[in-house]
Order: sequence, then C-alpha cells, then structure tokens
Amino acid sequence: MSSFELLSKFLQKKIWDMKWSNFTVIQEKAIPAILQTNNDIVLSAGTASGKTEAAFLPILTGVEDIADQALKVMYISPLKALINNQFERINQLCEYMNIEIHRWHGDVSQSKKQKFIKNPTGILQITPESIESLFINKPGVLPTLFKELEFVVIDEIHSFIDKERGVQLRSLLSRIEEFTKVRPRIIGLSATIGNFKVVKEWINLKHPENVSIIEDKSSDKQLLYSLMYFETEEDNNKPVELFEDMRDLTKEQKSIIFCNSRGSVEETTVFLNRLAKKNGAGETYYPHHSSIDKKEREYVEKIMSETKEPKSVVATSSLELGIDIGNVDLVVQLDSTYTVSSLKQRLGRSGRERDAEQMLQLYGTGKDSLLQSLAVMELVLDKWIEPAEGYAVPYNILFHQVISICAEKNGVTLKKLLELIENNDIFHSLNLSKAELLIHHMIQNDILEKLSGKGEIIVGLEGERILRSKEFYSVFLTNEEYEVVEGTRKIGRIDKTPFIFEGDNVILSGRLWTIIFLDTERNKAYVNKAVNGKPPKYLGDGGKIHKKIGKKMMEILCSDDNFEYCDGKARAALAELRRPYHLYGIDTTDRVMWKEKGNTYFLETFSSTQIATTIFWMLKIAGANPKGKDLLGRIKFEYDGSLTKLYNDLKNFTWDEKDLLEEKKKKEDFHSKYAEFIPQELKDELHIKHELDLKGTIEYLHQYQWKLIGL
Repeated sequence: MSSFELLSKFLQKKIWDMKWSNFTVIQEKAIPAILQTNNDIVLSAGTASGKTEAAFLPILTGVEDIADQALKVMYISPLKALINNQFERINQLCEYMNIEIHRWHGDVSQSKKQKFIKNPTGILQITPESIESLFINKPGVLPTLFKELEFVVIDEIHSFIDKERGVQLRSLLSRIEEFTKVRPRIIGLSATIGNFKVVKEWINLKHPENVSIIEDKSSDKQLLYSLMYFETEEDNNKPVELFEDMRDLTKEQKSIIFCNSRGSVEETTVFLNRLAKKNGAGETYYPHHSSIDKKEREYVEKIMSETKEPKSVVATSSLELGIDIGNVDLVVQLDSTYTVSSLKQRLGRSGRERDAEQMLQLYGTGKDSLLQSLAVMELVLDKWIEPAEGYAVPYNILFHQVISICAEKNGVTLKKLLELIENNDIFHSLNLSKAELLIHHMIQNDILEKLSGKGEIIVGLEGERILRSKEFYSVFLTNEEYEVVEGTRKIGRIDKTPFIFEGDNVILSGRLWTIIFLDTERNKAYVNKAVNGKPPKYLGDGGKIHKKIGKKMMEILCSDDNFEYCDGKARAALAELRRPYHLYGIDTTDRVMWKEKGNTYFLETFSSTQIATTIFWMLKIAGANPKGKDLLGRIKFEYDGSLTKLYNDLKNFTWDEKDLLEEKKKKEDFHSKYAEFIPQELKDELHIKHELDLKGTIEYLHQYQWKLIGL
C-alpha cells in the first residue's frame, strides 16, 4: 500500500485539491513510520522539505475518528509567531475533517482559552511557557485535559535540546504523563540536528531504542554562495562601501539580512534605507529583532509575506527559525555566526520553492570575522553540524520545577517530591541526595515551607514572590529593559544600562529617536523622532564556539586553499593572516605563542570556548598573569619564567576543577536565572560543567605542541 493510500480519504481529497503531484522524500518515509509503528520519531530534513505535513498527514489520519471528542495532539513551538504560521498550514489540511485546532499563548484571548478548557478537543498549539502556566494556574483541569493525548509534535526540536528551556519542556512532558492513559508519542522536527544518541535519550530516556530517526539528506538544495571582505575602521564603524554593496545586491531581490546583534540590525537598516532614499526608492528595509514591539514585528512579517516587491528584512536570530515571511531570494550574513547550525538554519530561509536554489552572501568586516566566516562556511560545505550535548546538571531548572510541582500539587511530601524528581526523564540522572540538598536549602530560605502535622511541602513566602512574578513561566535569563514609547505607541525596548540618559539619541525599529524622559520606576523611556543619532549599546548575540570551528580556523591559516568563493579583498586579507604561519613553518599540530615584547605573549588556542577558558585559569594558577581572552580563544598573558616548564606544568599537573573555579569566580560568576537561589555546591557544579572543560583541555594539551615565535 502506498503512502498516499495509507492516509484518510479526507486528506487524500485535500491533497488532490492542492494539486500535489508527489510527496517529498521525508513525507514518503514518515507516513508509514508514524502509522505503522508505535515509535517516537525524529524527522530531520532541510528547510521547506515539508516536515510539518510529513508529521501531520499521518497523525491526522490516526486521530480523525476521535479528535472531536478529546485533545489528541499537542504541537509545541519555540515561538508564538511560528504557532500562528503553522495554525493556517495545519488548518488547511483539516478542511474536510472535524478536527479543531486551538492556539494557546499570551496573545490568545481568555475567552478562547476558556472555551477550549471546557471542551478540549483536536489539536493544541502551545509554547513551553504556556504549558507551565497550565500547571500553575489550572492544575484541576490537567487530568481531563491530557487524558486522551496521543501525540506531542515538537517543532524546531534542536532549539530545545541543549538549552535550559529544553530541560523545562522535557520535565513538563514527563509530568503530563501522570495524566495520560498511554505515554504520548513524541514527533520531533528539525532541519539542523546532530548526535542522535543524545536526541533519542532526550525524547525517550527509558527506551531510546524506540526512537526512530528519519533523515532526508537529499533535501539539501544547491547552494550559491560568496564571501566579500570590507575592513572595519579603527573606531569599529563599518565602511559605507559595505552598505553600498549590500544595497546594490538586494535592491532587486527579496532578502533577509542577518546580523549578530540588535545594534547592528538598527545601524544596517538605517544605512540601507538612507541609500535607498538617495536613489529615489522608498523604505524597503525593515528591522526585526526581539526588542522591537510585537505589533511592529508582526507588521514587518505581514509586509514581507504579502509583498511581491523587492523588500528586505534585517534581522537577528529572531527570523532564524521558520516564521513565514514568504519566499526569499537571498540570505545575507553580516559577519560570522558562532555556530554552523545557525548558518545552516539561516541559509535555509532562501530557496524554499521546489527546485529553487539557495543563495547566500557572506560579508566579513574584520580579519577575525573573515577567518571565522570561512571556518563556519567550510564546515557547512563539509555537512558537519554541532552535535547535541544536552544541558548538564540542571539544578537551576530543578529549582524552578520544584516550585512548580509544589504549586500544582498544593502540598506534597518530601518522599513523594523526591519520587517525582527521580521518575522525571530529564532529572533522572541527577544524584537524588543533591536534589534533597536543594529542597532542604529551599525550605531554609523560605522558598518552600514544610507544614507541621502532615509534613507536606508547599510554596513558601519567598517562593510565592518568585512564583507570582510574570517572568516565572520562562526559565531563560533576560536583560532588564526600558520600554520605549512615542506618545501612546510602543516602539520596542532598549537595555536598561547606566549609560542611557535623557537627551540621548537612539536607533530603534529602523528609526532615530531622542529620549525625552526616563521613568526608571516604571522602566519606560519616552521618545520623540530625532534628526540623527547613534545606535544604543545593545548586547550582541555572542556565543560559544565548538572546538571543530577552532580547529578549522587553524587548518585554514596553515593551508594554501584560495577559496574561490572569496573576493579579491578577502583573499588578500587571508594571505596577510597566513603570512607568519607560512613564514615560520607552522602546521596544524602546532599552537602558537607569539612573543610581543618583554614578558608578554599571545597564545592562540584555536579550540572551543570552554577549553580556552580552562587554559586561561590554568595559566593563572601556574603563576602566569593572564590579561585577557578574545572570542576566538586567543589569550594574552605575562610570564617571567621558562615557557617550556609552563607548558609542561599545564599538561602534567594534577588539576582540580574546584581550584580553577575558585580563581574564575573571583572575576566572573555563572549567570543563570535561578542560579543565585541554589546551594553553592550545586551552583559550582553547574559553573564547572557549563564554563570549563578540564578533561577536554588535558587531551588538547597532549595533542598539540606550543610553538614560540618571537616577533
């Protein structure tokens, strides 16, 4: 029986209506796998390969007879905007079926939510934060709501696996199983995912062998790409020629221009619109990032999805995932992404039509950016991607979930609470004695309260303060911000820093504003339109780089590859970077220490961010004086003794992670939303696992030789 014949007659009719001539590869594979097995499934295929339909065509077929009687499917998305996009897509498939689709997030009216709660049927589209809200605010409806649930579809599953948010989501899914007749099957969707062993364990810890991976590697489209280089000025201002080239490239195409910070988005948008205006065009570039007001972002998404004119959007990672803005001709990346998966996800936004090519233009604005761009691009071409690793020792999220569980249960004994933690898939591997340590710490600090008599644990007064905060439902850390307002119109938000003053000019939402009044109590900045200004000091989207990227950068420096996709300026800049490596006969088994002057050196680690951080603090303990570390892992340090002895000390000393941590904590602590509330012992373990890599560093030190070059 063909995949088409396995489907509901109603879906077959809909497919005929849509004039589909055939299924995509991932759809052909997924339909029988979902309908003819009971396994959890991961669908891994390129962007625009039809993964959503691959999941929902068989799921809808399986639940069509009973979906009007109970909630059968829960679709989980990392973004509200993605829920809204997929609502229309799934609703279209259900045209001839009696299956209702319900959205549940902060923008959905209470009346619609109440209607669903009274009669939960069909499909629920929701974010992890809204599932959390259900547990806190509507615990009484959970047994009825989830009783008949059969499928959980997780879109963009790669965006959860290694993050705090993924720990929260997996905990909530485990807690939902308490109310379901059978364990719901999990169907994960992703275009960029690696290390399926970790993914399988995240999905089904008890039976990872029951998770099927369905890949379509043929879905990768033909990619047209090039890299251009523009040297940044000493004051870090990007040259006008860069924006002129970008304008020439995009003026006749529908494009997404990706930047690595909100400030860069604003600067780029203003420059490009000034160039467009100079040439007689209207406003054709729109900014999109998380600090722009939701209505402004939705307006941009609507304009981009409906227009057939050559308009472009300038964005951070806010458009990296699958928000629908229509077909895009070209993706532009200004300076390198920190991860290969991010670049792969971004370039997948172009060429979404069948048989269309993907087009990518990379710009480097400094030699470091050029080197990193080449390394990341080469790894994309090698079809490598960062492997999923999971989120190590999540005591901070356990803290959050313990409050949530106590609120949901309205009182639970210590024995039962520990049992719930032990049986939770995401916390199962944690040492139970440390979970008990955390609970007692929470009781001592009035975050939890142990009642006399029954001995039940409830949320304490300090815990209520945390629980009742509107920020409780999300577990990720956000910066404190001013809401920017012009009259009654919300423009967006800017970081609340000591360097923002009344009278300052800022760029936000692609326009120039003057701050006329700062209301520090209500966190509001009132503005008027300005004639000129400078971009605000936003935090960038920086991140950690994988050791494979560092290794690739070193390979590039030691090689003679011309990289034909680079322009002449890029090749000239690369030749300049390579010159000392070739001059001194450095190869990929070396790691160089450049002697600057006196007792000052630069060590180029070219490995992961965690290994570079670990070496930095090793140097401190070994008697060197590390002065700084850049984003590519180059360490500046001072040392008066023998460098050979220093290298051998680092390689052969019996290191203790706690000693390294104590030095590190003197300068920088571990930042996480709930880290401050957990016992120091557990916070230190979190800090070590997420910021240091002692085992990897020792292996690295034995793998590479340090080569001293005096300049």
